[in-house]
Amino acid sequence: MAARFSCRSFRADPVPRATIERILTASQKTASWCNSQPWRVEITSGAATEAFRKVMYAAASSGKPSSGDFPFPREYKGVYLERRRESGFQLYNALGIARGDKAGYARQALENYNFFGAPHVAIIHSDEALGTYGAIDCGGYVTSFMLAAQALGVATVPQAALAFHSDVVRHHFGLGDDRKIVCGISFGYPDLAHDANSYRTSRAALADTVRFVDD
Repeated sequence: MAARFSCRSFRADPVPRATIERILTASQKTASWCNSQPWRVEITSGAATEAFRKVMYAAASSGKPSSGDFPFPREYKGVYLERRRESGFQLYNALGIARGDKAGYARQALENYNFFGAPHVAIIHSDEALGTYGAIDCGGYVTSFMLAAQALGVATVPQAALAFHSDVVRHHFGLGDDRKIVCGISFGYPDLAHDANSYRTSRAALADTVRFVDD
């Protein structure tokens, strides 16, 4: 957990299928509400990744309105806004994007839809009838996937951005309307020489997030 980070530049060489299957097998042990195991996963490789990359980048750069299946945060305020800004400015500073450069921010945001050069993408989706709890279980699965990948030397970046165009994702993979897109995970081997991977985000102290109630 201490070693994992959100990778934003990947090498092009693919992850062997056997390694991907080890990640998926470990992730399948994720706990879920009533053992429902609501996650379903689409994994792209090779030409399939390139085809999906083209579709998603076109949708994102066209100005098409977002069509997420789950409500996005209404607003970030207080400490949540501070943490979000800190994370963003760390990335922009690492890449030499000046503060206030909105065009630079937009260009970097579009890199989500290039999957940061990753050779593979996992799309995580849940059953509509399971609602928020299905999505929560999928969140646990995402964490398991990222940690299993890290243990095998594979880098990841979880991407809510890929759920901003859920209708496009559903159509591309031929999924039914009952499948709700939770997020994507781009993954592969990290390009550790790239400036986007040169920093690490901070974490709050326990005193900021935990209250012990003893009596």
